[in-house]
Amino acid sequence: MNFPPVEEQLDLLLRGAVDVLVADELRDKLTAARAAGRPLRVKAGFDPTAPDLHIGHTVLLTKLRQFQDLGHTVIFLIGDFTAMIGDPTGRSATRKALTRAEVVANAETYKAQVFKVLDAERTEVRFNSEWLDQLGSVGTIELAAKYTVARMMEREDFRTRFQSGQAISVHEFLYPLMQGYDSVALEADVEVGGTDQLFNLLMGRHLQGQYGQPPQSVLTMPLLEGTDGRLVDGVITGKKMSKSLGNYVGIAEAPLEMFGKLMSITDDLMWRYADLLSTRSTAALKAEREQIELRGTNPRDFKIALAKEIIGHYHGAAAADGAAEEWLRIFSQREVPSELPEFGLEAGDSDGIAVVSVLKDAALVASGGEARRMLKQGAVTVDGERVDEPDFVIVRGGPYVIKVGKKRFAQVTIL
Repeated sequence: MNFPPVEEQLDLLLRGAVDVLVADELRDKLTAARAAGRPLRVKAGFDPTAPDLHIGHTVLLTKLRQFQDLGHTVIFLIGDFTAMIGDPTGRSATRKALTRAEVVANAETYKAQVFKVLDAERTEVRFNSEWLDQLGSVGTIELAAKYTVARMMEREDFRTRFQSGQAISVHEFLYPLMQGYDSVALEADVEVGGTDQLFNLLMGRHLQGQYGQPPQSVLTMPLLEGTDGRLVDGVITGKKMSKSLGNYVGIAEAPLEMFGKLMSITDDLMWRYADLLSTRSTAALKAEREQIELRGTNPRDFKIALAKEIIGHYHGAAAADGAAEEWLRIFSQREVPSELPEFGLEAGDSDGIAVVSVLKDAALVASGGEARRMLKQGAVTVDGERVDEPDFVIVRGGPYVIKVGKKRFAQVTIL
């Protein structure tokens, strides 16, 4: 197999990484793999907890895809056995373990989503029950003997819980041991994980040495800031992407919704997203940035291209192009969307319906209070004409095109 030059590979693989342990080891492994024509075995483990993925979750998957595009083998490890223990990482209390039935169902959900990023034909899917079920009591005791309690208590979440008197179950100590043993069973050359998984990834290095294997190289990737992230004193700051905070871009969202959210991010955050989510080469991204910054041109075209690339991973290129065209038509050219939700509202014995009721019944606002606020702000139009009085009556007829704010449209007929 013909691999790109090692420095070219490193340039892409280290982009966005937080921890690289150890960089010289990784370079040596890439050099040996290129000389032998043998792809590296790159492992990443996932507990099947049935996530509804947003693009923050895909930072790690994008890094794995980069390894694949360079010719290496990705091992997508589903922790069906360890999920029944429960990952204690970041926990202030013992985590509820999953049943075998829950694990199996969740694993299918995971696989259906991740292959929107990874190339299924170049991914080796494994379940750690393959070897952990076979470990048995003797094997588990032998494994536990390869690490000390003192070292285990260096882990921040265990130490914090112990110092505060929170319970730590003995089986929780088994989780990092068994996750580390996965690397032994798979003979992994590299393991990739989030920054919160560093302890577990280093466990893999330690155990491989204990079992006489070359220790794996470790790459950790950061937690992606949400769409409300900002540049402060030269550093991107903000809370991590989260559905509960409303600063997320879900991969299952409609392409137009995704496009609008991605276009709303700051120009500084745009480069952060490009580094972590784009599969384009580092050289290509650098050239784009230099052209924009040196010439002082508007970065909107680059942001559009990035949004289309990200959406294309999950919905296809045609849907991404369509979302871009629709967004530009609506928000740049101030036109009405090509498809609108339609409502027929009954006026009863009256000549029409008050605009506040119409906005609520057409699902354009959540409440009468919100309707009045939007009217007061001048954010409501009916057939392009601003309406600001809550007593305004929309008379029988239509259909009327009603707009609230910049993004909410409906086509309403008063019957």
